[in-house]
Amino acid sequence: MAAPSPTPRKFLGRLSLPERTFVVEALRAETVGGVLLLAATVTALLWANTPLGSSYEAVSDFHIGPSALGLDLSIQHWAADGLLAIFFFVAGIELKRELVAGELRDPKAAALPVIAAICGMAVPALIYLAVVIVGGGSTAGWAVPTATDIAFALAVLAVIGTALPSALRAFLLTLAVVDDLFAILIIAVFFTSDLNFAALGGSVVGLGVFWLLLHKGVRGWYVYVPLALVIWGLMYNSGIHATIAGVAMGLMLRCTRREGEEQSPGEHIEHLVRPLSAGLAVPLFALFSAGVTVSGNSLTDVFTRPETLGVVLGLVVGKTFGIFGGTWLAARFTRAELNEDLTWPDVFAVAALAGIGFTVSLLIGELAFAGNAALTDEVKAAVLIGSLIAAVFAGFLLKLRVRKYRAMCEEEERDEDQDGIPDIYEQDNPQYHLRMAAIYEEKAAEHRRRAELAGASRDGGDRPE
Repeated sequence: MAAPSPTPRKFLGRLSLPERTFVVEALRAETVGGVLLLAATVTALLWANTPLGSSYEAVSDFHIGPSALGLDLSIQHWAADGLLAIFFFVAGIELKRELVAGELRDPKAAALPVIAAICGMAVPALIYLAVVIVGGGSTAGWAVPTATDIAFALAVLAVIGTALPSALRAFLLTLAVVDDLFAILIIAVFFTSDLNFAALGGSVVGLGVFWLLLHKGVRGWYVYVPLALVIWGLMYNSGIHATIAGVAMGLMLRCTRREGEEQSPGEHIEHLVRPLSAGLAVPLFALFSAGVTVSGNSLTDVFTRPETLGVVLGLVVGKTFGIFGGTWLAARFTRAELNEDLTWPDVFAVAALAGIGFTVSLLIGELAFAGNAALTDEVKAAVLIGSLIAAVFAGFLLKLRVRKYRAMCEEEERDEDQDGIPDIYEQDNPQYHLRMAAIYEEKAAEHRRRAELAGASRDGGDRPE
């Protein structure tokens, strides 16, 4: 007798309740942070392109910090190297959680979003390289269009009033997490200056102490925050980008729950730090990085200079077709079936939304063209324009399906028995059906009572006191 064929795996199917709860809570904070990020970007552009533009440069270039420790940095560098370490710390926790409890814990389930994310980074890089090689530009910025900014993408969704179903939101979040992982590797490998091995050794020792304290169950922010600052300072002086320290510490946190725990330490700390990252660190980075001078000539140069054109095409075209193509190929070869409530145009729209590469793209642009201020500003302008085009394009595609998404979200959130668990997760539970039958009977009885009162009122009969 032939063995039964395995059931095809569902792609973008319903999330488990704990996973859905995590995604909803995580993205709620990112959405608020994304709106602040958008506001900070607009503020930076207005500040830099008004008569107050000289004050913007003065503030950005103002140096502060102990020079004896090698930390006499400009405000802009403090934002890029210091505040973004908080952002990457949260990214490290997200990555650890995805690896041990999320979408990436199962290699078969992880294959599809990982392949999609890799293609979504490789294709933009190849498009950039093709454009600059043909145009005779610099290949140094190949990594600029490879990043996805989840906060900015969610801000776009908030502005256009579109709520994605949880499966699409989880897919976008997983893409961003894998994206961040490879961005971290790119920064560490390709943008490391001359190494100071003494400082690097000190940071490694500090990370070892950090891990040991976590392993021993030591608690108290007053222990970990000073240690984290020391590790960060040593990492900065080692020549490796200081944000790597944030990632390393985030990856060390335990993200699995033990018996009796409502939250793992990683989940608890992420819950505390994420608002600081999304609401303060990233917007301040944008404020001091996105303030490029915009003029008619500079906008024209974005589409004529090979480096900037490569960035725009990489974000808008490369990201969209890289992620969509990688997803389609992975689903085809793994025989994963798309959720029957969704279509491939939905995946294409999310892929276009992932073309919003802002925070990390700006950071990599600064690193790639360090020492060339004019080209750095032009690349930043290209990131802004490319992200804007991707946002408008994705917003148009998502608006075409807004009614369908709204209906799916309402179905996911419906809780008629008001027990705190969405009804869609209880449909196979006999107790749920008993509760729903009681609710419907109660509603029917109320309806009958109101009909009787209305009839008595029309007939002029006795009315109950």
